Amino acid sequence: MTTRRTRRTRLVAVLVAFAAAALAASTGTGVPATADDAPLARATYATIEGTGSTWSELIVKQWISDVDANGIKVVYTGGGSSKGRKDFSQNTTDFAISEIPYQGKDETGQADTSNGRDYAYLPLVAGGTAFTYQLKVGNTMVKNLRLSGETLAKIFTNQITKWDDPAITADNNGRSFPGTKIVPVVRSDGSGTTAQFTTWLDKAYPSIWRPYFGRSGLTSYYPKKGDVMIAQSGSDQVMNTVSGFAGNGTIGYVEYSYPLDKGYPVVKVLNKGGYYVEPTQYNTAVALTKAQINSNRSDPTKYLTQILDNVYTNPDPRAYPISSYSYMLIPTGADDPRMTTAKRQSLADFVYYSLCTGQTKAGAFGYSSLPLNLVQAGFSQIAELKKADPAVNLTNRDVKSCNNPTFDGKNLDKNLLAEKAPQPAACDKQGEGPCGTETGTGKPSTDDPAAPGTTDAPSGTSTDPADTGGTADPGAGGAAGPPGGAAVNAAGPPGSSSGTSTTPVGGSDEAVYASSTTLDDRAPDSKTFGWVAVFLLVALILLPGLTTARVRRRGNP
Repeated sequence: MTTRRTRRTRLVAVLVAFAAAALAASTGTGVPATADDAPLARATYATIEGTGSTWSELIVKQWISDVDANGIKVVYTGGGSSKGRKDFSQNTTDFAISEIPYQGKDETGQADTSNGRDYAYLPLVAGGTAFTYQLKVGNTMVKNLRLSGETLAKIFTNQITKWDDPAITADNNGRSFPGTKIVPVVRSDGSGTTAQFTTWLDKAYPSIWRPYFGRSGLTSYYPKKGDVMIAQSGSDQVMNTVSGFAGNGTIGYVEYSYPLDKGYPVVKVLNKGGYYVEPTQYNTAVALTKAQINSNRSDPTKYLTQILDNVYTNPDPRAYPISSYSYMLIPTGADDPRMTTAKRQSLADFVYYSLCTGQTKAGAFGYSSLPLNLVQAGFSQIAELKKADPAVNLTNRDVKSCNNPTFDGKNLDKNLLAEKAPQPAACDKQGEGPCGTETGTGKPSTDDPAAPGTTDAPSGTSTDPADTGGTADPGAGGAAGPPGGAAVNAAGPPGSSSGTSTTPVGGSDEAVYASSTTLDDRAPDSKTFGWVAVFLLVALILLPGLTTARVRRRGNP
């Protein structure tokens, strides 16, 4: 009897272990079941704290929630990029997130340096700076507004002050709006979003921006001038002001994730390809194929920082011109006063998740997944943590094990998001349309709600045309086109055929408009593990009873 009980106990223990492992693999939260689970399970972690970018905050907090189940505790507070850099320099945080690097001196002449703390810039979040607005015709919201970069520059420098301005009418192909006063909403705090916006203004429209600013270059603190412009602290407050009860006539700049989360429209911005586009994950991915990275190691203050000149002028008709990415500032000194092995391990594993599997969630949150070159740059900076402390475990932390949806495992030179990005609708072309479809939904533009893919988009709430300014014409393959149904024939990426308005380049409609997580075909199949877990748990429940019954039968012939 003792032998039978011992065997039974051992068998139950084995079943419990297998069931637990299967259930862990079947869950959809935390770090996914990949080759790197073993080192994660053995790691010793300590809570890490950071501050900074509100532009990146929404997706960062999602990643924090994901890794919490694996014992990695991360605390992150926004407050703006300038605050993040300052807190990091004063050794009050373990990391920071910023859209711009240290500037040496800020606009007030105060030092903007790390104050001697060793650090590295690590690319983290990619996305587009969006222009969300509230504009009504009568009681009806305008949800398909188009503006050129020049028009936007003049709006935010107080040169265009009414919504019936001829430049706005021209951008919308003759469609006019009421003479409502334009109220620009800008950031009052030191903001990376402001820095990204003003960098673009300085590069693309220097003759408009520099006379207003008073000098050349970017700024983290937007120069509010006049009595009409409103300044608010944080992207969430800008968004709340624009979408508020008294917000008619307002326009503000925020990360695309904010209006997407709010269900609010955004401006379609004219690109160098001659199309008006919004900052979806695909249009941002296409734009960032022209991003360059400063590879000059002799100047650590600029090493791995972004050079976006070619992004602003990307001629691809799908490219959103104001696309960029943010950095995490990580401490790299071996004697850093805040760092321990446990903290460095937490930071390394949190960043690994963020650069890899975490990027599969970017699209649904209004961001775009980082491409391979930026992820590789991130890995090179993670290595600095181990260089500072050899006890940090980086086993299986490399591109080969990275679950990033832009990667093609067979050809790492490809960017899958960029190749699958849909061509713009014909009604988005300058001089045509405008399209009747709502913006701020993450969906492709079309005047035909039955067009392929419009009911299977990554996010959004409506597929019905609203505020139609042009005539729906199911020309170009069922998508909206200009009068007469002329098709779009814009060139795709190298090696692809030209596309039509809603047909993705290099993939099917389903591949493009499914949720971003489905783009990654290398994720583990949790269904299989789930069924295994169920089977093992049933066996675990039934086996002891069956064994007991069998023993009793043997003892009572």
